[in-house]
This record gives sequence, structure tokens and C-alpha cells, in this order.
Amino acid sequence: MAAAARVIGVIGDLDLNNPTHRFTNAALEHAAVEYAWVPTDRIRHGAAAALPRFAGLLIAPGSPYRDMEGAIAAVRYARERGVPLVGT
Repeated sequence: MAAAARVIGVIGDLDLNNPTHRFTNAALEHAAVEYAWVPTDRIRHGAAAALPRFAGLLIAPGSPYRDMEGAIAAVRYARERGVPLVGT
């Protein structure tokens, strides 16, 4: 498996003023997990293009999502393709 395939996609709209988002980043960094935030509005109509590079997905806690349909599209993408998913 290529190094990029071990990246975790964090589904949500990063707001560093939100303590939960800061703690999510800190926890993933502490665990030495490579991750990238994926905005929900980028996923709504393009999950198949936005998500294949991730080995797993984490639905970010503490969000009102800018695009709830985008968050749901990420969950659907993971379920239909057997991608590991953690939701909060």
C-alpha cells in the first residue's frame, strides 16, 4: 500500500475556533496519523473524486456542516465501498 493510501480523510468544515476541531487535530497528530480535512461542500457532488485517496474516513465531531448532504455522501461512499469509517 502506498504511503498516500494511509491518509485518513476528516470529513467536516475545519474551524480552528472550534475546540473540538483543534482537539481532533491534536489527537490525530499525537497518534502519528496522517490526515487531511475534506470540506463537506467539496464532497456533495464529487465523493468519488474527492475521497479515493483516503484509507479511512472520520466524520468530524463538533460540526455544524456547511453541507449536510456532503457529509452524508461521504458516509454513503464509505459504506458502498467498504472504506473504514468512524462517525461521531
